[in-house]
Amino acid sequence: MKFDKIGLKFIIILNIECKKGLGAEMALFGFIGTGNMGYPLLKAAIRTFGQNEVLFTDASAARREEVAKEAAIPYITDNAELAKQCKYLVLAVKPQGFPQLMAELKNAVTREHVIISIAAGITISYLKNELGQDIRIVRAMPNTPAQVFQGMTGISFSDDCFTEDERKVIADFFSSFGKYEVFDEKYMNAVVCASGSSPAYVYIFIEALADSVVSYGIPRDKAYKLAAQTVLGAAAMVLESGEHPAALKDRVCSPGGTTIAAVKALEEYGFRNAILKASDACYAKAEELSGNK
Repeated sequence: MKFDKIGLKFIIILNIECKKGLGAEMALFGFIGTGNMGYPLLKAAIRTFGQNEVLFTDASAARREEVAKEAAIPYITDNAELAKQCKYLVLAVKPQGFPQLMAELKNAVTREHVIISIAAGITISYLKNELGQDIRIVRAMPNTPAQVFQGMTGISFSDDCFTEDERKVIADFFSSFGKYEVFDEKYMNAVVCASGSSPAYVYIFIEALADSVVSYGIPRDKAYKLAAQTVLGAAAMVLESGEHPAALKDRVCSPGGTTIAAVKALEEYGFRNAILKASDACYAKAEELSGNK
């Protein structure tokens, strides 16, 4: 769907004014921030709940225009005003932007809102201290595969009452861009290690594996396809079979074969330990961020 600039602005203004009208219901979702994580989640919400149920804002005027044109939905220029027009408010800004955001939202959110924060290190207690102890919070840690609707998200609920309908909407939202699991908040920094940051490690593995076979003459585009599809297939085996990863690994390692020789080299050069150390570093940083918030 394409609009010229005047037509787009007319639709945006019309939709906003309709939502402001007497007796008009609020939209379901309002997104504050449409960056690398916010925008994929916004698109998933549109796909699941419909264009009429999604509004957004962004600090960049250029970005607001860009997203409005691509998604064909209206934007709001003010964070507090957005909150007044939406029930589920998705906070998709960087952690350092939260002090200012909290000041803007403090008098705009109510007990009827559900606040969904996807920022690393931003705790439920911090959000309640800033917005009010009666404000209901869902703390979430999605990852970038949400961009292709294959994300993995860990979520924690504040100790408040959420209705059955609200929990269904929340479940449908997080299912719209992948899979999710519910955790006690004390585990959320570990979730950052397991899914939030770990796609970067997988990309490094794919790149390194592809580089290794390019050195033997395989074209790079085919090398990336070989490596990426293998990672995808191996992950599907773990999820669908329910078997322990070690058992699946053992079935590939024929006695005296190529795979066990490769696994031996991985152990010799510290592959497993490198992953453990990476998680330790990731967890320490997440704890540091949480300590600040």
